[in-house]
Amino acid sequence: MTPAPTLCTARLVLRGPEKRDLAAFTAWATRSARMETVGGAVSERDAWRGFIAGIGHWNWHGYGFFTVTEKETGVATGRVGVLNHIEWPQPEMAWHMFDGFEGKSYAFEAACAVREWAGRTLGLEPLISLIAPSNTRSLSLATRLGATEERRDVIDGENVIVMRHLAHDNPRATAQAAGAIS
Repeated sequence: MTPAPTLCTARLVLRGPEKRDLAAFTAWATRSARMETVGGAVSERDAWRGFIAGIGHWNWHGYGFFTVTEKETGVATGRVGVLNHIEWPQPEMAWHMFDGFEGKSYAFEAACAVREWAGRTLGLEPLISLIAPSNTRSLSLATRLGATEERRDVIDGENVIVMRHLAHDNPRATAQAAGAIS
């Protein structure tokens, strides 16, 4: 469905979105309490539109959200990827884990792989993440990845902290990727 490559880490497979991922995405988008930090829960109709837009993003830009799956089970655990929506200041590395898959370092592992791929393959260095000030989990993950606060801004009508990530070839990023990528 998308031109997305497949990336593998020690525990995960990152691939383009497929029809079978819609149910897990819809459950997250319509019911997860964590949606409050990304604009609030949406309707099933809006979830479907968001899912389809994600497929279009891959076709338009050549990058987008990967579906993150467990290597052993094939279960979709979340999405991590590179986005560049209209009026975005530049490409953003973004992530969200579906309910029940937080706290396993899946987002960290997948983000290391995406940062490496985006830098080495696409030349998109260094990426940013746009994070709501109240999203402490995402801020912690960005910091763990080595990102630093660059500025505060209003993007798409939302207050965000712009976190600047390490370049993929930064020694810390290289060490992180070596531990994550199989």
